[in-house]
Amino acid sequence: MANPNTDPLDSASGIDYRLAFDLAPIGLALSRQRTMVDCNQALCEMFGAAREQLVGQSFQVLYPSADEYERTGARIEPLLGRNGTYADDRVMKRMDGRFKGETFWCHVTGRALRREAPHEAGIWSFEDLSSRRAVKAELTGREREVAAFLMDGLTSKEIGKSLGISHRTVEIHRARLMRKYQAHSTPDLVHRLLG
Repeated sequence: MANPNTDPLDSASGIDYRLAFDLAPIGLALSRQRTMVDCNQALCEMFGAAREQLVGQSFQVLYPSADEYERTGARIEPLLGRNGTYADDRVMKRMDGRFKGETFWCHVTGRALRREAPHEAGIWSFEDLSSRRAVKAELTGREREVAAFLMDGLTSKEIGKSLGISHRTVEIHRARLMRKYQAHSTPDLVHRLLG
């Protein structure tokens, strides 16, 4: 680790990129085949885990369910392949500590290092949104996915296309969300999800 008394951005000594990675104010992870090969201090703190608990593990340990992990990977792969980047808000799960198992909203952004092999290697950032947006009801994995797309302003048809399900199925999940959040309309639901 760099000497804490030296300026890591001092042009005479060069930039200490390792220190910048480790101390970045958002969670960062480097991946190969959806496995974390490195992560920073902010990611460890966010998920309540030691670095040794995360490095070498599949990102699946950060998801509320294995099914959500698989569906998310399948959904983002073509987008990473086309654009090289992907971002969304999703519900993640804390691993350890006093909040073990707690779900929380997280903004995730990723970049594939090679578009032709999107999951081969990537750089990912994670921003904890729990201070602005709480998970207020017990939701299924599919309800969490639909909620995330509703907050992005997508219609039932657009959500259905993104998730590979019919728009009628999306409407069923939206109706369940409205009941769970006691919302009277879709805008009211979005307001409650964001609140």
